[in-house]
Amino acid sequence: MRLGMNYGMKAKHPEEWAEELSRYNVKATCLPVDFHTDFHIIEGYMKAAKDRDIVIAEVGSWCNPLAKDSREASAAFEKCVEQLKLADYIGARCACNIAGAAGPVWDAYYPENYSEDFYKKTVETIQKIIDTANPKKTFYAIEPMPWMVPSSPDEYLMLIRDVASDRLAVHLDMVNWMNSFERYRFQRRFMDEAFEKLHGRIVSCHFKDCILKNDLTFQIKEKPVGEGAFDIDYYVDKVNAENPDLPLLIEHLTTKRAYIKSMKYINSRYASKM
Repeated sequence: MRLGMNYGMKAKHPEEWAEELSRYNVKATCLPVDFHTDFHIIEGYMKAAKDRDIVIAEVGSWCNPLAKDSREASAAFEKCVEQLKLADYIGARCACNIAGAAGPVWDAYYPENYSEDFYKKTVETIQKIIDTANPKKTFYAIEPMPWMVPSSPDEYLMLIRDVASDRLAVHLDMVNWMNSFERYRFQRRFMDEAFEKLHGRIVSCHFKDCILKNDLTFQIKEKPVGEGAFDIDYYVDKVNAENPDLPLLIEHLTTKRAYIKSMKYINSRYASKM
């Protein structure tokens, strides 16, 4: 695996950015700038990363192209298209986003997230994003979520089938799919299912941990890697079996110090697998 982090190190220059990432043995990361950035600067990031064998795993959009507000939806659609074009230009493994939500909070659960009409809109929007951007070297990928499509491997396969584009790939986040007691209790069985069904389509993964809270009713709390009860050893083995060059990005930590601490911990624990 290529261990990295979904964190844009703040630096004044691409060389400074890449040098700091390299100092902590980061081998994959997200692009720290977006499509509004001058292309000379973007090319600087490309070169700095390549010189240090750092893969740009993701160019994120993180917006709601399915928003009910037409202006929000239009702006999000443009962002998804332009970020996908940017990912293609730099040769990133993928441009990624969530599918989108049917209410005012872009990443929240609403019953309509699972309606037939909203699913149809989801498929059509993904198709339009890919067709408009027309990527040749990269993929558009949807991050799994606990409460919107795709919330299971079968839903992901259904989405891939219905979008029907060879430019749609899988971005995998197994902790996001820990949304039931059965999956949490039988983690290895569920990971086997996910990696078997999505084999050959996975282009980037997120790395985090989780734990079952001792409160009623069922509640899962996300945790830094190594501080929860998610079977991270088995997850690492599944990622390596899928593709030894697959990016695995730590995410959702709050400070640079926390990311560095997590990188050091994982590097020491899995040195032989990287």
